[in-house]
Amino acid sequence: MEIDLKKIVFTLLFLLTSLYASLSNEYPSQALLNKHIPIVDIRTQGEWRETGILKGAIPITFFKADGSYNVREFLQKLHEKVDTKKPFALICRTAHRSTIVSNFLANKLGYDVINLKGGMNYAISKHLPLEHYPK
Repeated sequence: MEIDLKKIVFTLLFLLTSLYASLSNEYPSQALLNKHIPIVDIRTQGEWRETGILKGAIPITFFKADGSYNVREFLQKLHEKVDTKKPFALICRTAHRSTIVSNFLANKLGYDVINLKGGMNYAISKHLPLEHYPK
């Protein structure tokens, strides 16, 4: 029986990453905003202009208007603006896109991510503070 060391190392790394990964889902709220956890708005620039962004949110598009995406580009911008060793939240319009991206970031990269349920539609309905884009 031949042991494949690469497979063993990969499996151990995956398991260790999974141990530290955390994904939670919660609705946007003033209480969450008061915690000053970074909130990354992954919508498009057009969406940011249309509604504004949550006060203090960090706009970094994941899915472009045509549905395409560039993971490397997104991660580069994310790492420039957010300490990914600490918890951070993702928001989009309805939580569909943020659910996809937060699952990827937590389960594949081991980040501690909060997916904001209901997205900006929910935040706006609860009259959470917004700021115009561009700032």
